[in-house]
Amino acid sequence: MTEMKIFVETERLILREILPTDIDGMFELDSDPKVHRYLGNKPITDKDQIVKVINFIRQQYIEHGIGRFAIVDKKTNTFMGWTGLKLETKRINNHQNYYDLGYRLIRKYWGQGIASESAIASIDYAFNILNLEEVYAAAGCENIASNKIIQKVGLNFIQTFYYEDLKCNWYKIDKNGYDIKKRFQ
Repeated sequence: MTEMKIFVETERLILREILPTDIDGMFELDSDPKVHRYLGNKPITDKDQIVKVINFIRQQYIEHGIGRFAIVDKKTNTFMGWTGLKLETKRINNHQNYYDLGYRLIRKYWGQGIASESAIASIDYAFNILNLEEVYAAAGCENIASNKIIQKVGLNFIQTFYYEDLKCNWYKIDKNGYDIKKRFQ
C-alpha cells in the first residue's frame, strides 16, 4: 500500500491528495445544487460520476505532478472539500497551460475561513515548492464570496470574460508581487 501524499499543512487543515476513498465526501460536495449555483448549475447525480472526477484528478498528479488537494480537518480527519492548483490544458480566456487556483467546500464549512486558508497555502505551495512564476483564478461575477476570497488572498483582477455562458472575473498573481505578510497586516 502506498502512503498518501500530504502537500501542505496549515494550523487547522491538511491538504493531501484526493483518494478513491473520498467518494462520499466528494459526492456530498458535488451533488449539492447550492455548491453548483455559480458553476453552471450542473450538480452530480450519482457516485459513478464522482469516481470519474477522482480518477481524472489522480491522473493529473501522474501527468502534471499537481492537481486539486483534498481539504481535511486536522482534528477530525473529515473531508471538507478541495483546493489547490490545476494545470489547465484547455484554452480558457485565451490562456492555455496555466496554473489555476481553485477551491470548493461542502456547504456546512462555508464562512469559516477555510477557503482563504487553503488558498493561501496553495499559493505558497505554488511559489515556494513548485517555483511557479504566476497563478491564475476565475470566478463567476455573481459569486461575490469567491471573488472576495480570491482578492483577499492576493490575486489581482485582470478582466471579465465569458466561460461558456457564464460571465466570470479573471485574476492573476505573480511570484514577484506575492507577499503573504502584506495581505494580513
